Amino acid sequence: MVCMMPGPVRFLLAGLSLFAVLAASSVRADATPAPEVRNSPYLAGQLLVASPRIGDPRFARTVIYMVSHDKDGALGLVVNKAYGSGPMEKFLKGFNIDPGQLKGDIRLHYGGPVEPGAGFVLHTADYRGPSTRVVNATMALSTEMNVFKAIVDGHGPRHSLFALGYSGWGPGQLENEIARGDWFSAPADENLIFDDDLKTKWERASERAGLKL
Repeated sequence: MVCMMPGPVRFLLAGLSLFAVLAASSVRADATPAPEVRNSPYLAGQLLVASPRIGDPRFARTVIYMVSHDKDGALGLVVNKAYGSGPMEKFLKGFNIDPGQLKGDIRLHYGGPVEPGAGFVLHTADYRGPSTRVVNATMALSTEMNVFKAIVDGHGPRHSLFALGYSGWGPGQLENEIARGDWFSAPADENLIFDDDLKTKWERASERAGLKL
């Protein structure tokens, strides 16, 4: 199925509200990963797994990769829901990028209900461009088209995921939701995040979180 993008896709640049969230969190705008704190109550770099009790269709059975989480709030991208897919060549031409010899399809993921017209590329940290925010030694987030140009040129990340919108929480909000049993955390797994088997990601992530379904 060829996806229909909901509204104009726009990439967020530094200075917009999302950048303020990222800048205040554990995600750094330079190429230095934030230090990993053992026994930290925060979940940046981990998976957030919806409990079976969540009935909100925006979050039911979702798996979210947490890009940032600290006392100022939290931000992540859903990795197991998609709007659909379409030709990579057509997608790139829509942004005036010459696709060269790049073929195949691109899947457009649902990243969350906030800023549904904003585009994000979650990817492995082997690529770092001008807009890249490094989460840790293995994962990063980019918010400009440079990452697609790098992919065309053969210098892009090993794995990537393109999403519209993001999932966000204010100060203390996610902690309260976790305390009442809405969410569980699990170690991030690159294969689970980027593989194409969306239908089983929630079950697999739930097992990693120690849930018995």
